[in-house]
Amino acid sequence: MDGDPAGGTKIIQKFKLQLIDALCGDADFVLQHCHSLRLLSQREYEHVKATAVPSEKVRDILDYMMTKNSKSVQSFLDLLKANEMQETFHKLGFLKKLPQGRPETAEKKKTKRQGNLPAEEVPLKQPRKSSGMVTEKQLMLVARRIGSNWKEVGRAALEISSTRLEQIIEENPRNLRECVFTMLRDWTMREREKATADCLHSLLTQEENAVAPGSIDFLLEDN
Repeated sequence: MDGDPAGGTKIIQKFKLQLIDALCGDADFVLQHCHSLRLLSQREYEHVKATAVPSEKVRDILDYMMTKNSKSVQSFLDLLKANEMQETFHKLGFLKKLPQGRPETAEKKKTKRQGNLPAEEVPLKQPRKSSGMVTEKQLMLVARRIGSNWKEVGRAALEISSTRLEQIIEENPRNLRECVFTMLRDWTMREREKATADCLHSLLTQEENAVAPGSIDFLLEDN
């Protein structure tokens, strides 16, 4: 995957509420542009189009974009920065004020310094301890990162049956986040001791599954 897949996604995630507020005035206008640029699949387009509430349309567009590769995410951000969009949605002006480049992280600087040291002076990287069982708090945080395509993720990544997914919807009507949380909790109950944070991260970040790269890396942090 080219570029930094998490960079543009993090912008969308960080300013999600601001973007919803800025774009909900004419959500269909945004949707048609995304469709014409092929940023959304036909199924995704039809799903968003069928949504009646403008703010929810924008929310779903943003959720879908956060599952895309870096090229598509950057194309979406470029669309929002285009003059036509800026003139139509005046609240989008903040996007042009965001810094273009990302500062070097301390880890990158450290790596550069180590690259100039003789081989025997480079400190050995300590292997990270295996993560423990995933917690309910972590499940809730993950649920916030999974969008309206959660059923696809459930079927493809977690091997949750379609029948169970429909039951979850019936149990949690009109509550997307609770549906996703329940699906994740079902997975942990099924996997028992195998339901580690590392395992969940690995399943959800496989290329064919639609969780934004980097958005759930907190699962890899030491508990």
